[in-house]
Amino acid sequence: MLRLSKWGFLVLTTLQFMLGMLGNGFIGWVNGSSWFKSKRISLSDFIITNLAVSRIVLLWILLIDGVLLVFSSKLHDEGILMQIIDVFWTFTNHLSIWLATCLNVFYCLKVASFSHPAFLWLKWRVSRVVAWMLLSTLLLSCCSAISLIREFKMYSVLSGIDKTGNITELFRKKEKEYTLIHVLGTLWDLPPLVLSLTSCFLLILSLGRHMRQMHQNRASPRDPSTKAHRRAIRVILSFLFLFLLYYLSFSVLTSSYFLPATKMISMIGEVIAMLYPVGHSYVLILGNSKLKQMFVAMLRCEPGCLKPGSMGSVYP
Repeated sequence: MLRLSKWGFLVLTTLQFMLGMLGNGFIGWVNGSSWFKSKRISLSDFIITNLAVSRIVLLWILLIDGVLLVFSSKLHDEGILMQIIDVFWTFTNHLSIWLATCLNVFYCLKVASFSHPAFLWLKWRVSRVVAWMLLSTLLLSCCSAISLIREFKMYSVLSGIDKTGNITELFRKKEKEYTLIHVLGTLWDLPPLVLSLTSCFLLILSLGRHMRQMHQNRASPRDPSTKAHRRAIRVILSFLFLFLLYYLSFSVLTSSYFLPATKMISMIGEVIAMLYPVGHSYVLILGNSKLKQMFVAMLRCEPGCLKPGSMGSVYP
């Protein structure tokens, strides 16, 4: 049964990796080519491009982690190689999450409409706010990776303690310290989660209110503006579902030390974790008119379809 689950895990991981590379690679290629050609790029496209690149790296790390988990459990659980992979995974993971958060905040400030003075102040300075968030993203991602290195040192001390005789009390003390450091390390995930949830909630609230106003003005359900609002809400809800699912799976993976049946839990958690960087790339493509039209044209192999900058873009 375990052997069958390993092969099933490998197949699912490889399939998701290929789909993720296709989706994120396409986004990076289209926006990157357009940037290179025109020598300019919008702030939203800049965030989306960097988000796609970070997810490409994240997918490679997840694939390597999955292969080690199946073919070399000892190397996966111990050794300096796994620690290096985990540090890169933590850095790339936080970078990806923060970039997605920056994108949510950008669209919220650009699209949502509220009369609160604080919101208007941020809305008028949206480019500056998001630019500072992007700079902070890199710094916070580095800090999260450094904090993991300290956690590894504590884990090494914990693993080296002989759990017999009078040393048991020392082991318990070090185990409590390690648990505390691990819990504090997970707090790095809270700020982007809160910001993303708040931004999405405000955006859905604003779009919903605008749709109600259009209905009161007897706008047709087939009106292009109404359809655009509904599409935007579907995109936001799809992102939220994948985002929360990723947070849940990542929490399980980072807490596998404290859970029984670690290997099976790690495989299930990793398969679920890959859904977010894979699925959200296609949510971005389908929600963006430029990317969607070029992607469909590419699948149809239409001649001259992949000319970046030839199609307009609307809010996803």
